[in-house]
Amino acid sequence: MTTEAPGPPRRSDATRAAILEAARERFAEDGYERATIRAIARDAGIDPSMVMRYYGNKEGLFAAASEFDLRLPGLGAVPDRHIGAVLVTHFLDRWEQDDVLTALLRAGVTNTAASERIREIFKGQIGPVAAAVCPDPADAPRRAALVASQILGMALARYVLRFPPAVDMSREEVIAWLTPTIQRYLTAERP
Repeated sequence: MTTEAPGPPRRSDATRAAILEAARERFAEDGYERATIRAIARDAGIDPSMVMRYYGNKEGLFAAASEFDLRLPGLGAVPDRHIGAVLVTHFLDRWEQDDVLTALLRAGVTNTAASERIREIFKGQIGPVAAAVCPDPADAPRRAALVASQILGMALARYVLRFPPAVDMSREEVIAWLTPTIQRYLTAERP
């Protein structure tokens, strides 16, 4: 059996990468509604027809540019009583280190495709966490939705709408306020 050494990256791979990088930056800066295929193509240094060739339309490009792994921490070794704090801290780190998530939230407020993308991300990534730690796995979808309401609500207030009290709170204060709620949503017995 012979294996060929991988050759140099294909030009199409570099073009796709440039398009996605430009799209992420443009969506983060302008939001979904104001970002245009022409502006993204200009930022990527290519013709707009190439964007259409690879992604079909703006929604297809947005879906590809908003592929997002929340990189949730493994909770297997975390004592149950600390799960809320670990998750809140993790989400604050994510919001503060990645403009793509903020752009996705900003777009999700006004755009159907973006809100669907947010639902997919949170359902697919928080749902399994909730199922693994809650007392009744059948209740996991409800609990995951409650967790998302708190996490997305604070992110909207702090990073998108920039409400002064939410922005002015220190990380430690945000963690202290949100942790008991997230903890209760995930591990408390159902009311």
